[in-house]
Amino acid sequence: MNRPVFKRFGELPRFPAALWLLISCFTASLMFLLFQGGKLASMLFIIITLLSAYLLSGNWSGIKRAQGTRKLANVGQETQIEAGQSLQIGIGVQIPGYWPIPYMMIKDQLIRQNGEETIFEGSIVPDWKRRGELLYSTPPLRRGYYWFGETECLTEDIFGFFQHKGRLELQQSITVYPQTVAIREWAQFHQMLKGMQHHSTTTRAHRETTQINGVREYIYGDRLSRIHWNATAKTGTWKSKEFERESLPKTIILLDRNARAYRDAAEFELAVSVAASLFRYGASRDLALGLLSIGKESTYFEPKQSQNHHKQIIQHLVGVEADGYHSLHQIIKERSREWPAGCFFVLISPQKGSEMIQVIHHLEHLQMNPCHIWVRAKSNHAFKPQGVDMEGNQEDWIKAIRSQGYMGYEVSQLTDLPNLLGGAKRYA
Repeated sequence: MNRPVFKRFGELPRFPAALWLLISCFTASLMFLLFQGGKLASMLFIIITLLSAYLLSGNWSGIKRAQGTRKLANVGQETQIEAGQSLQIGIGVQIPGYWPIPYMMIKDQLIRQNGEETIFEGSIVPDWKRRGELLYSTPPLRRGYYWFGETECLTEDIFGFFQHKGRLELQQSITVYPQTVAIREWAQFHQMLKGMQHHSTTTRAHRETTQINGVREYIYGDRLSRIHWNATAKTGTWKSKEFERESLPKTIILLDRNARAYRDAAEFELAVSVAASLFRYGASRDLALGLLSIGKESTYFEPKQSQNHHKQIIQHLVGVEADGYHSLHQIIKERSREWPAGCFFVLISPQKGSEMIQVIHHLEHLQMNPCHIWVRAKSNHAFKPQGVDMEGNQEDWIKAIRSQGYMGYEVSQLTDLPNLLGGAKRYA
């Protein structure tokens, strides 16, 4: 239904106040020339006309057709950095046209996966070729996925009456991976391997499963059942089946994502960094590692040995958040059927006390080898997380679980992890 016409009567065009002032000055100078005349009126009219022409021509300054590029100085082509690092960013701008531009403001926008926006502003003075570059650095970035929004360019005339804006579409994404440390050796882990009831670690580590992993060249002595007949027929040369090799033990890492368990975001970031560091260690030692991550959505990666599997887990850790509400005991009860008996189970959690002891006993009942990595970031917060006992000596918890024959470590900062796992620091 159309609006009544009488509602529009008497409405004036919505021009900026500066434009109304310019129109008023031009009209006044024209009236002064027509009714008064003379040299003063003529000179004033010419000056006002020239100024008006300059101010109005700014609408064709070329800033709306500006072109630009964004360069990341300290990042490679894959645009990947670790948490805690900064970005060195350069935005180059080329402005077409001839209208004089005294300076230009540039506003860049960096958006995180949770919608958090960071605005960076700066100014440049274009050279005689109407080019300029803005250089700026971001603060240390948190783990997550980032992308750049629209880049806004803004300039004014020399009097500051009118603003002219343009936008650059310089879309680019950044992946900030969890911070990791290099672990030289996990002493207790390998001692556990040697003590398990098998002939030797080496024998079991090279034992083949029934899972076909690919095709390889035929080796003299291969059994007839090993020959891959389809590949042999296609290539015309003898091919054999390649089976996955079994690693001992299969290791599952559970990342506690219960939001109520963590005191602050820094403590959860520490837990994620510990998990990422363990997967980095596992990839370097060809260990079969899996991940159980229960938050709003349930994610489980079976223990496998492959670079692609490792990459998928790290990609998951990039975007993971402390958004879960399930208890550890509930998670293990619901998921225990999916895990092979005899696997090594690592709990990365800030929780301790009777509930954690119950979880560890349940894992032992399932014929698994539990290990608790207790993350406790240094913080002055007085907040007491639900399910976490903050009273007493902090080292008492690790002593308690080790006295029962379980593996346990206390990690208060990421740089301590290599020494803790390497055996440099132990509790009596």
